[in-house]
Amino acid sequence: MWEDPIVEETRKIRQAYTAQFDNDLEAIFRDLKAKEQATEREVVSLPPRKPIQTTSNVS
Repeated sequence: MWEDPIVEETRKIRQAYTAQFDNDLEAIFRDLKAKEQATEREVVSLPPRKPIQTTSNVS
């Protein structure tokens, strides 16, 4: 199977980051929120999108 080196590098970085928090999602969330608060960039929250209505012609 073909492997993309950029995807592999990204996965290694993600694994190393999550390992810092023993894969604890709440700890990762707190860290990301702290980084968000520390930045001078504007944080934008968009409203959720409404689901697209689809129809099925299955009888």
